[in-house]
Amino acid sequence: FVLNGLRAQFMDVIQTVVNEINGTPLTIKFGVGSSDDYKESKQNILKKTPKRPVKPRYVSENSISEKPLETSNLNPEFSFDNYVEGKSNCFALAACSGVAKQPGTAHNPLFIHGNTGLGKTHLMHSVGNAILETYPDARIMYQHCDSFIEDIVRTIRNGTINELRHFYKSLDALLIDDIQLLSGKEASQEVFFHTFNSLLDGGHQVILTCDRYPKELDAMEDRLKSRFAAGLIVNIEPPEFEHRVAILQRKASHWGMNLHEDCAFFIAQTVRSSIRELEGALKQTNAIASFRGSELTLDIAQEALANLVEIQAKQITIANIQKIVCDYYKIKIVDLNGKSRAANFAKPRQIAMYIARMHTQCSLPEIGRAFFRDHSTVMHACTKVGKDLKLDDLQLKRDLDALSGVLGI
Repeated sequence: FVLNGLRAQFMDVIQTVVNEINGTPLTIKFGVGSSDDYKESKQNILKKTPKRPVKPRYVSENSISEKPLETSNLNPEFSFDNYVEGKSNCFALAACSGVAKQPGTAHNPLFIHGNTGLGKTHLMHSVGNAILETYPDARIMYQHCDSFIEDIVRTIRNGTINELRHFYKSLDALLIDDIQLLSGKEASQEVFFHTFNSLLDGGHQVILTCDRYPKELDAMEDRLKSRFAAGLIVNIEPPEFEHRVAILQRKASHWGMNLHEDCAFFIAQTVRSSIRELEGALKQTNAIASFRGSELTLDIAQEALANLVEIQAKQITIANIQKIVCDYYKIKIVDLNGKSRAANFAKPRQIAMYIARMHTQCSLPEIGRAFFRDHSTVMHACTKVGKDLKLDDLQLKRDLDALSGVLGI
């Protein structure tokens, strides 16, 4: 629908502007990112794109020699080809594709955030593998934040911190997973800050993943948070139903499973928050099917996920939180989600948002949509309630304790 509208309404305008910029007429084609035709055309374009050489670096006599890395720690199984695109991750996928084509120039630093198990690590490895495919001599290092901190602690203990700094500064691309683990570690933040600046100043790519937005990182230095926000920030949300079905079908095909459609629908409807949990549910269903000597049918899936269905029936949802908060403060749901900023409505609204953020797997935008607001309003509400709790607001604590008791948290 969008594609047809684009061609009908904007084709002539875009064609005219492109021709003016290029100086000669060009043939323009539009396509939807998930279609096979569009993917094939992109691959043909990439094949024709000349590879540019790796930018040389100046290395002082005091720094380490730039020998080829023994390992980049990249997982070759992760690539753009086996990453399933959907509404929840299309922007992040587009940003990562841009970085892979022009590392160090497009979207630097790239900050990918989202809840656990949504494919952030897959995307990060895909970028690294794509860069290495184009530039085989590139020095790329992927590290989980825990490993990065361990390296710093070990070199500080051994008195070799300068060698470590030189090593990281010599990289073409540094990829660090779960950067939120750096919070509260002042020495590690200091090393990372200078490494981060050196890489960016030298035009080298930095990619970070995190489980929250940069401004939400407690115990992280403001100078680091501001630098994270200076690049491109992309969010990955939990996949919608159709996306979850597509992921299941892709995984089943890759693992050689004969997945019935109704079975895929049931698993996708049952497991909603995490792609990792989705894969686990599929493996569990396949294990039961193998034991029974059966195919992956709806009955097998219902048997395999019976306990999960029972748990989810008791799970805390935003709708339940809104209902209980309204009952507690004796207000209507329309007032809770309405535009009024009166204190008797604003305070329960902020508390409901805070509880939803603390005790559900929902992202900031998801919570905002449930209250007919944007994610920045949710961030403000959570910050406000958090500050009041630190200031020992006894009434607020009593209210939260009472609501927690009703919700069973």
